[in-house]
Amino acid sequence: MNTAYPPTVAAVQSVPACTTSIKNLPINLFGSVMGLAGLGLAWRLSDQYYGIGGMLGEAIGALAGLIFVLLTLGYLTKWVKHPEAVRADFNHPIISNFFGTVTIALLLLSAVATPHHPVLGQALWILGSVLTVLLAGLVVFRLFSGSQDPMNAVPAWLIPGVATLDIAVTGAHMPMAWAAEFNLFALAVGAVVALVFFSQIFSRLVHQPAMAKGMVPSLMVLIAPFEVGFLAYTNVFGEIDQFASVLFYFGLFLFVVLSFKVFRRDVPFAPSWWAISFPIAALSNAALKYAYAHQDNTLLMVIAAVILLFLTVALTVLLVKTLISLFSGRLLAG
Repeated sequence: MNTAYPPTVAAVQSVPACTTSIKNLPINLFGSVMGLAGLGLAWRLSDQYYGIGGMLGEAIGALAGLIFVLLTLGYLTKWVKHPEAVRADFNHPIISNFFGTVTIALLLLSAVATPHHPVLGQALWILGSVLTVLLAGLVVFRLFSGSQDPMNAVPAWLIPGVATLDIAVTGAHMPMAWAAEFNLFALAVGAVVALVFFSQIFSRLVHQPAMAKGMVPSLMVLIAPFEVGFLAYTNVFGEIDQFASVLFYFGLFLFVVLSFKVFRRDVPFAPSWWAISFPIAALSNAALKYAYAHQDNTLLMVIAAVILLFLTVALTVLLVKTLISLFSGRLLAG
């Protein structure tokens, strides 16, 4: 049986089967909301730029909102009935980073909601921004405590930093007077934290033993700082300059390289596979935005279309597999 997380970085341990329980609801399932919301925004962008996929994008965004509500109710139930399990998640050196998926989901849903209900969009953005900054501060504070195991420097470390970048990605058009400076603050924090964490993770992946198979999908998180960084940078400064191009192209390069490491038959399905969703969704949004800025380049438009279609198929497969796992009882089995 595949657990949601490996108990250690070194190996995935076998866990005896037991009855299904909300206690086993994994926090990383909120990655599904991130991915679906990002996919919905990508199809919305496709409609805005090329007149294709608008209704599909809105439907996917609504589905992301529904899943977020259900997961939130589920995890709150877990918190009430099994607070020790939630504390264990929050204190775990790796799993705790996945709480950032909740705050990113809030930020992305704010972008989904804003065209339909501006007040709701602003409320979600403010809540998501506050929680994101608090979580990022807590993660950095913990690391400054010292004596960290270098084996715990895994791609999930990047999630809180990337979450801070998402404040600027989703808040560029917020009407509040203080939003512009806050977006700049978020971009500064996210960029530096992501850069420092990326170097530590890169060193661990090069010099230490390979991660367990259950953590392989999270390798795709490595592209997120560059593609989310591209979106945040261009939203804050309002243009796609050469620096933004460098961010986009390196993220694209890393995606191609990591695809050969991640998409393998010997890595079985588990909730951890949702880790691929948001990074590729960020790449898709970035590719669409970059291609639109270079409309005379047919190759860029083809690349953007291929990535969007790949993302759509990949998330459809993940959603179906997750539902099968849920209704078969495997998803919540401890």
